[in-house]
Amino acid sequence: MSENISKEKQEAMDKAFARSMPEGIRKVTNKDSSIKKVYGIVSGKGGVGKSFVTSMLTVLANRKGLKTAVMDADITGPSIPKAFGVHEKAVGIHDSIMPVVTSSGIKMMSINLLVDDETEPVIWRGPVIAGAVQQFWTDVMWGDIDVMFVDMPPGTGDVPLTVFQTMPIDGIIVVTSPQELVEMIVAKAVKMAAKMNVPIVGLVENMSYYKCPDCGANHEIFGKSRVDEIASAYGIGLTARIPVNPEFTSFVDNGQIERIETNVLNDIINELL
Repeated sequence: MSENISKEKQEAMDKAFARSMPEGIRKVTNKDSSIKKVYGIVSGKGGVGKSFVTSMLTVLANRKGLKTAVMDADITGPSIPKAFGVHEKAVGIHDSIMPVVTSSGIKMMSINLLVDDETEPVIWRGPVIAGAVQQFWTDVMWGDIDVMFVDMPPGTGDVPLTVFQTMPIDGIIVVTSPQELVEMIVAKAVKMAAKMNVPIVGLVENMSYYKCPDCGANHEIFGKSRVDEIASAYGIGLTARIPVNPEFTSFVDNGQIERIETNVLNDIINELL
């Protein structure tokens, strides 16, 4: 029968976890890479639009004239290449891998750029998946990059842990949706980030509302937004609400995310850059 864990016991467990973290495991990038800033995009559950937020932040940074890259660390559910309409394969040169470049000049790496058939499932165990993500950091010839965005799989498992431990993450953006379980999901991401000493830059609520094209009113069809309330509770300074927009879906499905015009993430991107 399980017992309730007191606050003091939980704090002791957290401290023990922090002490057990290996020292000196951060990895250096490829010798021909220089990456100034790295931001991770995380979510507590799947299906909330994390990859869309990652892609849009990358597009917005690129539009500001920055040398931008995106790493698709969601090995078993890669979707970044499709959003950008990228289907060509990455190639190796000597001991390095060359990233694929999108139509607007964004450098990209994803497992779908390395496999023969992008529809084949990646059936790997956790340590192998984490190792692949680590190689995206150490073996890809990224070149000179001002800002990189890392699209992580949902949850707090092997890949987020690998990213937090081995890459110099400057901050994370948490993506969620307007549902009752949101607060618990956000809390898990916040607590993991705190244990990894990674700052949380912002909280993005996707599918937040639908704007009626006839009357102009916003309808919260998936539940009342609590993004500001939750952000305040966990000390997150920036929030953004992304509406349900069929045009966004159409652009992504057709690999044209670089054509989307929206200002809903402007506050987030301005804070990051």
